[in-house]
Amino acid sequence: MAAGRLTSQGKLAEATLAIQRALSSSSQARAHTPSSWPAQAAAAVVDSPLVLDGLVRECDAAPHRADDAEAAVAERVSTPGRFVDSSFTGATGTRAFKLFAPAGFEGESLPLVVMLHGCTQDPDDFAAGTRMNELAQGDGFFVLYPAQAARSNSHKCWNWFSPADQRRGAGEPALLAGMVRHVLQTHPIDPDRVYVAGLSAGGAMAAVLAHEYPDLFAAAGVHSGVAPGAAHDVPSAFSVMKNGPTAAPPWPSAGATSWPNREREATADASPRRVPAPIIVFHGDADPTVSASNGDAVIAAGLAGVEAVAEKIAGADVGAKRRVRRTVWRKAGASADAPTLAEQWLIEGAPHAWSGGAPAGSYTDPQGPDASRAMLRFFLAHPRRRP
Repeated sequence: MAAGRLTSQGKLAEATLAIQRALSSSSQARAHTPSSWPAQAAAAVVDSPLVLDGLVRECDAAPHRADDAEAAVAERVSTPGRFVDSSFTGATGTRAFKLFAPAGFEGESLPLVVMLHGCTQDPDDFAAGTRMNELAQGDGFFVLYPAQAARSNSHKCWNWFSPADQRRGAGEPALLAGMVRHVLQTHPIDPDRVYVAGLSAGGAMAAVLAHEYPDLFAAAGVHSGVAPGAAHDVPSAFSVMKNGPTAAPPWPSAGATSWPNREREATADASPRRVPAPIIVFHGDADPTVSASNGDAVIAAGLAGVEAVAEKIAGADVGAKRRVRRTVWRKAGASADAPTLAEQWLIEGAPHAWSGGAPAGSYTDPQGPDASRAMLRFFLAHPRRRP
């Protein structure tokens, strides 16, 4: 059916409309409306009509009736996926991880979302707080949760502030990239739809990966994080978290092959050209742990070397609890419906927590707009850009 073809091509808006037309003959409501998500959450995504729940995928050439499609969606949602423990060892170390594999999508090549937890968290805690596994089961994508080891950081923070862990081919970025490539080789994942997101220290590391590995990650989500290169040790990390960046980080210009004044290791991981992956940023303006000005710096890093034009979106009152100042950037001269390069959500009154998250996890803000769903919408609209 047309929806399956459009979905595989990344044309999600058209796919959604096709599905809605296919279901219009049925008098029944949509079978999948997760009760665990607040009804107001959809209002947070003010410029996107996408309804990602229950996208019907084409399994064969035979036509399907609307009620059959609804039944298939309901069955997928009610069937639990698998959330399994494993580990990966690369040249720069070993890390445990958990992988969520949705049930009911056999034979399909699915997206992958990599979720990097914050300090003191672990994969189970982060999965519970973000509810990303629930979205993955409903919409059909894998979720990878790498786990930071206490032996590498006593608070289980990703070492985003260490120069050895800020560049391609070295340290934790190389380890995480290797883990992702391993999962790609062992599971039915679409290599053009691989995304990374994180909170706090995990958000800072997601920003590093978006900058250093845009050939692997098609887009990134940074929640309450810090721009790559903004710190070089623990004292500078605390300073930038509290006060924001005091100077422009040493990002290479678009197309550069190395960081200034650094000799890059001659490895197979070298990339001839790197333009940062598209990025979506969430930050609370009342965050007492990481200054909201860091979100501006993350956007600046994501747009490095690109001429972009900003468009402010009217603030969204989500459940009369949190207002949002939202901005999107497109390439200069592009049409209003052109893909965005970056998107920023500044949430009024929000603390250092995952916006719209569940109380079951730590560092969550149930009063905020739904960051998980907004990031997923942004991700699926950005398949990997081919040179």
